[in-house]
Amino acid sequence: MRNPAINRRTMLRSIGAATIGLPLLEEMMTSKAFGAEPAQVPVRAFNVFFGLGIPAPLQTEGFEGVLEPLQSLSDKLLIMRNVDQIRCDEKGSNAHYDGASGAFTATPPDGEARAGGASIDQVIRRAHYPQGLPQGMVPTLLAGTFFRRSRVGRYVHSYNKDGTVAATIQEKPRDLFERVFGAVSDGGGDQDVRARLRHSVLDSVVQDFQFYTGPNSPLGAASKARVIDHLDRIREFEQRAFSLKKLGPNVPLLPPQSQIPHGGPADPGGEGIDMNIDDLSTEWRLQADLYALAVKMDRARFGALTFLAAGERLRLRGDYQYNGRAVYAFNDERELGKSGSGGCSHEWWHQFNEKKQNEQLRAHAHMKMREIAYFLHRLDEEDCMEANGRTILENSLITISTESGDGRHNDVKRELSGVFHAITGANGRFKTGQIMDVGAEGIDVYNTMLSAFDTQDRIGPNDREGKEIDSIRA
Repeated sequence: MRNPAINRRTMLRSIGAATIGLPLLEEMMTSKAFGAEPAQVPVRAFNVFFGLGIPAPLQTEGFEGVLEPLQSLSDKLLIMRNVDQIRCDEKGSNAHYDGASGAFTATPPDGEARAGGASIDQVIRRAHYPQGLPQGMVPTLLAGTFFRRSRVGRYVHSYNKDGTVAATIQEKPRDLFERVFGAVSDGGGDQDVRARLRHSVLDSVVQDFQFYTGPNSPLGAASKARVIDHLDRIREFEQRAFSLKKLGPNVPLLPPQSQIPHGGPADPGGEGIDMNIDDLSTEWRLQADLYALAVKMDRARFGALTFLAAGERLRLRGDYQYNGRAVYAFNDERELGKSGSGGCSHEWWHQFNEKKQNEQLRAHAHMKMREIAYFLHRLDEEDCMEANGRTILENSLITISTESGDGRHNDVKRELSGVFHAITGANGRFKTGQIMDVGAEGIDVYNTMLSAFDTQDRIGPNDREGKEIDSIRA
């Protein structure tokens, strides 16, 4: 006898406020063989931001240059060159503010804590879920690894229609873990801390776990194994985020603080901080893993992820490798010959000259693409396959962008034109597998993307005559 179908929104729930989603299982997919329509793939949209940008001349080198880490995903991305964000210029400011606020909104900032309007993900969210997302979901998930702060627009990249931030950003892995999975609580105050020390979030779903893997489970053998692997992965990430190493039967260590600076210490007077590349990569990859797991579990369908803020100021050190190949030995302060902000990697962008090799900038940009690719691959794994035969990466709209096309504050046209963009196919809506010179304003690119999702709302002024960029549509 065929097992009954299980709804995709079936959840493991506990009184401890932990919500652990099931992975996509065979029993959740309806089959045409039984006279049913294929399961619907949910609409998702995420904005992925990386700081400082890729100078437009370097983008022309394709995968032979700094874009090399994206080559393994080239068939699933549309990389767009010659995207113009000049309309985001705010007189008296610079691209670290303007370009960052314009990323995903195509509008200039509205003060220090607001964008000029909605971001792509939020327009799509309102159009497809006007009554809100299904119960148990995080409405908008924001996370990232960043250090430069001051204006909110440097690091937050998801905005409501009125330009306010769409959610609080989680910059520490353990905060992101609790935002996604909930925290075991037994009443409040110090009791919450003691409960966190005594329990894993998985402790609260033991009975559900036993049911789904037991003799009366509606799941087949393959799906049972997948549930076990799924919960093992959650525990692995929890241990990485909280360092839950047992001292005895029920005595875990106190969850440590993140090993890299956050808050004020991350941006002391705008003078920058020292950072080892391995520490940076470790923090980012745990954030990326947790974010990807939230998407796989269908806990999040909209939001943004940030790898380094606009105008990021780090004095990076350490050996950088890619695919076992030594790429560069970072030592920004020594090579720039300055301390403080003058010794930060930020300066390589301001010194960019297309007539020179720009070796240090290339290494930094290549590293950023490596880390962006790491996150994208997490959504393109075998366990990301959905009912239509595509992965979550292929089915979602993931928009990748940055703040600057050049880096020179003395020329707005050079700084805010040629801004790097890439998008995924969004379940067949957009072309992939190519690098395209679109030669268009960001606002028209974004609104074309929104029209592909049948949204009524558009980005930018209502009286502006838009232009459809048909070349990006599949």
